[in-house]
Amino acid sequence: MQLVAAEIARQEGKSGVHVLDTGTEALITRAWLVEQAQESIEVQYFIWSTDNIGILAAETLLRAAERGVKVRVIVDDLLINAPDKSLLALAHHPNIDIRIYNPKNSVGVTLARRAFNALTDFRGINQRMHDKTFIVDGKIAVAGGRNMAAEYYDYNHEFNFRDRDVLLLGSAVKTMQASFERFWESPLSARVEDLYNGLGLMQKNVSADSDEVQAIYRELGAYAQAPENFAPEVRQAITAAPAAFAEIARQIVWSRVEFISDMPGKNANTFSLDGGGLSTSALAEMAAQAQTRITIQSPYLVLSNEAIELFRGILARGVTVRINTNSLASTDNIQAFSGYRNQRKKLLKMGFEIFEYKPYPQVQQALMNRFEATKNKQLVFGLHAKTMVVDGARVYVGTYNFDPRSQNLNTEAGVIIHDESVARKVEAAIEVDMAPGNSWNAASDDPDRHVPLAKRSKVRLWQNLPIKPLL
Repeated sequence: MQLVAAEIARQEGKSGVHVLDTGTEALITRAWLVEQAQESIEVQYFIWSTDNIGILAAETLLRAAERGVKVRVIVDDLLINAPDKSLLALAHHPNIDIRIYNPKNSVGVTLARRAFNALTDFRGINQRMHDKTFIVDGKIAVAGGRNMAAEYYDYNHEFNFRDRDVLLLGSAVKTMQASFERFWESPLSARVEDLYNGLGLMQKNVSADSDEVQAIYRELGAYAQAPENFAPEVRQAITAAPAAFAEIARQIVWSRVEFISDMPGKNANTFSLDGGGLSTSALAEMAAQAQTRITIQSPYLVLSNEAIELFRGILARGVTVRINTNSLASTDNIQAFSGYRNQRKKLLKMGFEIFEYKPYPQVQQALMNRFEATKNKQLVFGLHAKTMVVDGARVYVGTYNFDPRSQNLNTEAGVIIHDESVARKVEAAIEVDMAPGNSWNAASDDPDRHVPLAKRSKVRLWQNLPIKPLL
C-alpha cells in the first residue's frame, strides 16, 4: 500500500484505472486488496449470496477485522439471504459494522410486515441500492457490475455472467468514498443490530450471545479452510493473488475519471415511479455529446419514452448506435426481456443495431475450459456488464442498466473514463461479444426461435402486463 500511496501522490489530480473484464481478475483483485488492507475496508453490494464465493468473501473480511482493520458493509435488503444469526454475529464484531439499505423485505422483517410494506409503500419497496463499490484504505477501489456471488466470477457450474469492473486509484476513489459515506449516514441504512430487536408481528427478535458469536466465527473459518468446500480453481486463484495482482497493476492507466452516483433514495418523488437521478442525467449528457458512434452493453434494454426521444435525436444526427443485450435464451430476467420484446421492432426501425447474446457463446470456451469441472461443458452465459462507449474516446462502466428501474428507482454508481486507449479496449471487447459466434443480430437472425415455445409463451404473457415502470 505504500507504493500505491506514492504513485497516487505522483499522479496528483488523476486517477489510475484498469478494466477487469474477467471474473478471475475481478476475484483476484478483491482478494489481494483485502489482504493488503491496513486501516479500513468499505463495501457496498446489491447481492451478497451465501454460496462459496460469498462465504469466502465474508471470511476474508472477518480475518481483516481480526487483525484490526475497520470493516463497514452496506447491503441492499431485497436479495440478501444470510442466516439471521450469522449476520448478527458478524455485526457484533468490534471492527465490523453492517448496515442494511431500505430494510422493508428481508432482514428482521416478518411476513406480516412485508405484506404491510407492499400495501402501504409500493414505491418504497421498489427503491433499491444497486451500487457496487469496494474501497480499501481510502486509496484503492473497485467499481462496476459484479455482485458477491459465484456466477459473477465465472465459478458457477451452470450459469455465469459476462461482467465488467474497474480497478481505481487516486482522486476518483475520494469521490467514491464520499458517496459511500452518504449512504452510510442515510436514514435508509439501518444497523443490523437494530433490525433484530423487535417485538410482535412486525419485526423479528433475534439475539446471539458471545458463545454463539464465537461458534459462528469458528464455523466460518473452518468452512473457508476445508478444501472440499471450494473448487480448486477458486483456492488457486486466491493463492496466486499476489503475483497475479502485480501483473494487473502494471496495466494501470492514469487519466481523468469521474465517479458518478445517485443520492440515497434516488429522487424526491414519493408516490410516482419516475423522477430520474444523477446517474441518469450524467449518462444522458454523455450520450448526447456523441459525434460518430455509441456502443452499449446492457443486460436489460427497456427504453423509457425520454430515452427513446434522446436516442431519436442522436440517430437523426447520423450517429451509429450499437447495443449488445441478452437474448431470450440467455437472459436471467424474463420480465425485463418482455419489456424489450415489446419495443424491439420499434428500436430496430429507428436505426439501432442490436445484437442479442447467445446462451453458449464461443467466448465461454476461453473463460471456462481452464476449469477441469467445466471443461468442454456447455454452461449458460448471460450478459451483466453495464457499459457505454462514446466515440471510442469515453467509456462508462458501472451498475446502470438501460431500463426504467435504473433511470428512476434504483440508486446506481459507476465511472466515466476519459481515455481513448481504455475506451477503445473496452469497445473492442464488446465488439467481440457482438460477433456472430457470441451474439445474434436481432434484425436478421430471429433470436427468439432458439428457445422453446413454452418460454416464448411465458414472455408473451408478461408483455401484456402494465409493468414497464418497474423493469
